[in-house]
Amino acid sequence: MVLGLIALSFVAQPPWIGLTEMPLFSEIVVIGTGYLLILKPTSVLIGHVLQRFTVTLDSPSDHQHDYHGLVAAGALIGYLERILILTFTLLGSYTAVGFVLAAKSIFRFGELTRSTDRSLTEYVLIGSLLSVVITTLVGVVITQSLTLL
Repeated sequence: MVLGLIALSFVAQPPWIGLTEMPLFSEIVVIGTGYLLILKPTSVLIGHVLQRFTVTLDSPSDHQHDYHGLVAAGALIGYLERILILTFTLLGSYTAVGFVLAAKSIFRFGELTRSTDRSLTEYVLIGSLLSVVITTLVGVVITQSLTLL
């Protein structure tokens, strides 16, 4: 009976009717779309670009290195980095974007300086810069779009 009443209420007036009249609906959609764009689609784009620069671990000198890390940690770090960068870009806090980059660089510095493989360092740098550039551009486009609404 309760389910019947719930179903009847959806038929009588679906909850999404009037949603577009909600205050700030357009702004929420634009910002939400931006956050969705910087997650998986940006990861796929960066992965596609980096395929050209794939680091191979087939040389005998690479077997001397001990590669340890969390499974998919790089992807999670990338997601969190892009969320922070987009948030700071939308807030107009470009100094905080620089702080995120500096913090990431400090944490990665030791790992990359121990690496004797220059291609790994360049691979990480290309991926990081692509991530920052794409996310900042998305943030700027959103900011400009919001001024038009």
